[in-house]
Amino acid sequence: MSADQTPQNGGRILVDALRRQGVQRVWCVPGESYLPVLDALYDGDIAVYNTRHEGSAANMAEAEGKLTGRPGICMVTRGPGATHAAIGVHTAFQDSTPMILFIGQVARDARDREGFQEVDYRAMFGPLAKWAAEIDDAARIPEYVSRAFHVALSGRPGPVVLSLPEDMLSGEIVPPAQAPAAVAPACAPRGEDLQVLCDLLAAAQRPLLVVGGTGWGEAGLSGLAEFAQANGLPVAASFRRQDLIDNRLDIYAGHLGLGVDPTLAERLKTADLVVAIGSRLGENATGGYTLMTPPVPAQKLVHIHPDPNEIGRVYQSVLGLCCGLDEFGKALRGLSVANAEKRAAWLAEARAAYVKFS
Repeated sequence: MSADQTPQNGGRILVDALRRQGVQRVWCVPGESYLPVLDALYDGDIAVYNTRHEGSAANMAEAEGKLTGRPGICMVTRGPGATHAAIGVHTAFQDSTPMILFIGQVARDARDREGFQEVDYRAMFGPLAKWAAEIDDAARIPEYVSRAFHVALSGRPGPVVLSLPEDMLSGEIVPPAQAPAAVAPACAPRGEDLQVLCDLLAAAQRPLLVVGGTGWGEAGLSGLAEFAQANGLPVAASFRRQDLIDNRLDIYAGHLGLGVDPTLAERLKTADLVVAIGSRLGENATGGYTLMTPPVPAQKLVHIHPDPNEIGRVYQSVLGLCCGLDEFGKALRGLSVANAEKRAAWLAEARAAYVKFS
């Protein structure tokens, strides 16, 4: 139980929960369905940005999640507000971006009567989010918010949607205990798995590293770049992940995205070993699943991903490592892969093709 026994409404309890999670700003279009939240935000130290369109609010929250690694927060009203925000949620899902969308909802006694702009958001956002729920009891707000942050950050990061009935937000209760800030769980790769990876790379003549995903830090990315440079390994960026590696480095081979360089597409197709680090190897990165054919690609595949459910989901790998991406990148520093001379021409050709295409 909180030391403060003064009754508070659900809106203030929600804002206090966000503050405990380290939230510094929210992106929104104000709406009458969550006025108690807006009142509490007005009185607090969390910055509020009115984007004038819910699609923009959701896109900005998704961008913040990409840039910071912490869930971007979006708030919209019910009905059209929620549907406008759906595109940002879908982007966050496909791009593995941590994000939380709060939606004002009709009062609890009006549910299932087709109240004004009423939508079942658990059903609507079920396929678009990692978790979609509705908070029926203000006393459980800290519980739901804590779980939302944990879900958004764990495994493969992604979006969470929480629906807020307007009478739940306006009703006053003695504030419950708040949960501490959620952290993203991550583990380091095992030494024996790293040795297997190095052995596979040493045996390959046409290896290609594909870097993607979220959850990277500067230390992990610099470790990855140093490892690739020291061992003569070309690196391609997965769809919308060009910023993960310095494009000026001699190891950078291009972007596996829309309008891909045909020579890079052929390079992926003819590689004898693909090391996917954080990338899901989705439709855009694989040319509609033609450059790598599921379920068993022609290339040997090593798949490193923080979510065990992604390893083997589409492609079968010869080695799967479930670990934090930043932890993996840091663990690569100092590792040596034999037979760099065998890969020298392959690396030079990859870089020359990228420069020519640019």
